[in-house]
Amino acid sequence: MKKADPYYKTKKWGRLKRAAMRRDGYQCQYAKRYGKNKPAEAVHHIFPREEYPEYQDKLWNLICLSFDAHNKMHDRNTGRLTAEGEELRLRTARRERIEYKR
Repeated sequence: MKKADPYYKTKKWGRLKRAAMRRDGYQCQYAKRYGKNKPAEAVHHIFPREEYPEYQDKLWNLICLSFDAHNKMHDRNTGRLTAEGEELRLRTARRERIEYKR
C-alpha cells in the first residue's frame, strides 16, 4: 500500500486546495466540460508533483474534480497518468506556454 504523502497535510496545500475550489466554484471541471454539474471532491495536480515539483504550488496546475473524474486521470495500479490525464496535461501546457513532450 502506498504511504500517505505528508505534503497533503501542510498548511500551504490546504490554502492552495481551498483557492482552487473557490476558483472552480466547487464543481468538477471534467463534468463541466461535458455540460454536467457535479460537486468537486478532489484537487488534481495536472503536472504530477513527483515529476514536476516546480509546478506543485502553482494554481494553474490544479483542477477540481469528482472522485470518479480524478480516477479517470490516473492508472491506480501504476500511478501513471491515463490517456485522459495526458490530454489534460497537454492542453494545460499549451495554455500556459510550457514546453512539454509526451
